[in-house]
Amino acid sequence: MKKMFDEADQVLLPLLTIGGYILISMKLPSWGLLVNLVAQIFWIYSGYIAWKKGGQIGILVTSLILTVILAYGVLNYWVIH
Repeated sequence: MKKMFDEADQVLLPLLTIGGYILISMKLPSWGLLVNLVAQIFWIYSGYIAWKKGGQIGILVTSLILTVILAYGVLNYWVIH
């Protein structure tokens, strides 16, 4: 199971992140934020692994902060109006 998630992480992390930015640049920010928020699952996982294996906490901290920012953006576009 872990190996399958690791492989999915390597594919979905860049695809979702880049796809989110493409959507934002195409003037679809609500969708871009949503896609990037889903990508954060993989960023947080990668950041956690980097922290546990190499003591590198920067990716994890940045990912957690970005998750909060993206969640606010998603709420702003999809819920609060």
